[in-house]
Amino acid sequence: MTVHPIRSIGDPVLRQRAVEVPLDQIAASETQTLIDDLIDTMRAADGAGLAANQIGALQRVAVMEVHDNLRYPYKSPIPLTIAVNPVIEAMVDAEGVPETVLINEGCLSVPLRGEVRRHVTVRVRYRDRRGIEHEQIERGLTAGTWQHECDHLDGVLFVDRVDDPATLATWDEYAFHHRAAFVERITAFEERFRS
Repeated sequence: MTVHPIRSIGDPVLRQRAVEVPLDQIAASETQTLIDDLIDTMRAADGAGLAANQIGALQRVAVMEVHDNLRYPYKSPIPLTIAVNPVIEAMVDAEGVPETVLINEGCLSVPLRGEVRRHVTVRVRYRDRRGIEHEQIERGLTAGTWQHECDHLDGVLFVDRVDDPATLATWDEYAFHHRAAFVERITAFEERFRS
C-alpha cells in the first residue's frame, strides 16, 4: 500500500476516460493494489473520494469514504466504498424531472472550489473489490460525491460543470468569504437525507 502524489489540473491523465476493468481482473493483484493505494491516498489527503485517474491509473475504479471528516462536517457518512466500473443514472420525480442542488465543490486535483449543479438522487451500479455487483439509490451530498468521482473516470473535472465562473475561489478565499453561508445552506439540505 502506497500514498501516491495526486495529479493536478493540467495533467493530461485527468482528461482521459478510464477503461473498464475486466471482471476476471478485479481479483488480480494489480487491481487490488490499486484499490489499496487509492484508499491510502484518499485518507492521507482527507478526501471524501478519489478516482484512479487522480493517481495516474486509467482504470474505472474509485473509492469513497466520509467519517468525521473535518473538511466536510456537513456530509452524511459514507462507509468505505470501492466502486469498480461504476455507472450512475439520475432519478426523476413523478413529473419526470430530476431534482438538482447547487453544491460548492472542491477537488483534490484542483486548487479551487466552485458551484456545480448536481442531481439530488442517483441510481448507482458497480462492483466491489470482490467483483460482487451492487445497485443502490444514493441521495443528497452522497449522490454528489458519486457524480464527482464518476466524472473523474470520464475525464471530466468539476470546473467543467461550473455554470458561473464567478463562483470559483481558492480554498482560502472560499473559507473566508463563502464557507459559512454554504455550510449553513447545505447542512439544512442534507438533513433531509439523514436517517
